[in-house]
Amino acid sequence: MLQLTSRAKTVTCDGMVRRDFLQVGALGALGLSLPQLMAAKAQGAVADNHDERSVIMIFNLGAPSQMDTFDPKPDAAVEVRGPFKPIQTKSPDIQLTEILPKHAELADQFSLVRSCYHTAAAVHDTGHQMLQTGRLFTGGVNTPHAGCVLEYLRGRKTDLPAHVILPEPMGNTGGNLPHGQDAGFLGKAYDPFALMADPSKPNFQVPDLLPPKEVGQARLERRRRLRQVVEGTMRDFETSESAKLMDANFESAYRMITSPAARDAFDLTKEPPALRERYGMNRFGQSCLLARRLIEAGVRFVTVNTFLTVFNEITWDIHGSKPFTSIEGMKEIVAPMYDQAYSALLTDLIDRGLLENTLVCNLAEFGRTPRVNPAGGRDHWPQCFTVYFAGGGVQGGRVVGRSDPNGAYPAERPTPPSEVVATIYRSLGLDLETALPGPAGRPFPLVDFGAHAIDELF
Repeated sequence: MLQLTSRAKTVTCDGMVRRDFLQVGALGALGLSLPQLMAAKAQGAVADNHDERSVIMIFNLGAPSQMDTFDPKPDAAVEVRGPFKPIQTKSPDIQLTEILPKHAELADQFSLVRSCYHTAAAVHDTGHQMLQTGRLFTGGVNTPHAGCVLEYLRGRKTDLPAHVILPEPMGNTGGNLPHGQDAGFLGKAYDPFALMADPSKPNFQVPDLLPPKEVGQARLERRRRLRQVVEGTMRDFETSESAKLMDANFESAYRMITSPAARDAFDLTKEPPALRERYGMNRFGQSCLLARRLIEAGVRFVTVNTFLTVFNEITWDIHGSKPFTSIEGMKEIVAPMYDQAYSALLTDLIDRGLLENTLVCNLAEFGRTPRVNPAGGRDHWPQCFTVYFAGGGVQGGRVVGRSDPNGAYPAERPTPPSEVVATIYRSLGLDLETALPGPAGRPFPLVDFGAHAIDELF
């Protein structure tokens, strides 16, 4: 992830701390130049009429139980249907459970896909990769996150990064594989900017965007001039690709930390207290509010992680016993927080006229077992789960696909992760046959051959 300051120091032979010299520089986001963007449009990779589209991806780390949330089974056996009653919603085609009452009031604005599935191992990491990149990490090939692909193809709009992760990248979820939240084979120049802070804290600041306290504006400008002097003695080095990347990243980072618009976009104190309360004064709620501010300020893609780990905190990972969550914990803590923040975000986007050009997709790595386990929870189940979409050209109030009577397997319109990611690309106006520069320089299509967007949503 892109961070403008390192957590460690490297001292050079002359005693100078390398971090101090490059503190504002070598890790900024690198966008497309205008010629690159025009070339992409000429090749059909970018649709002109979709250039203003943005995405907010809410990733429900831990994986909600489909039967207890978006796909209730009131006629199933008690050990399948769980403890929650179904409720009617603003859409005649959508039924939810009682733990999502605010979703019910907005069900005409979003559409569900109840037949998602994958065949990879039932571990968090694999689902994280597949739902955010469209592919599993195999053979050492790390496919880029959809937001990183968007940055590669379109670059940034403003001084802000094209892709931001809130509040920070996914942490430990029990495996040692990539989570799919970086630029993979596109290279670190296209990694997202990671906030690395809790926006709900009273003293919230963006540690890796603004200049460190010990570096004043005058020193910042002197450091920039010093780098220019040093460059004059390094002409041979500066012709290398690594040096060119460093130079571009330095200028990009400098633009961000000296931009009033960038600082303003991250300043939640500019929001009315009542609106902040409407989102919820917690990490997820304020991350959703910050996502709206960033989209409004010109960020193309914001990824919001509902949680950062599945261990020793209340999450969607409802195995029923510690260090995981119980179904009761989901009802009392997780669902109310999530329901409040999502409904506030959608309403806010609608009120500001932003939803039409902002795709809000709510994803998860898998579903939960149809039957409640002996601990009173539900375990991992990639064979069937629900994701949903709003805005960005998606029609609300629809249900695509259907699960069987126990919510165990797709009964209609099975949908793999590649088609979920293809749907994001379609909303953005990207040609699915566009080739990225893959490993060893070989062309790498946006999605696997034969994968299509979920056209029924549009």
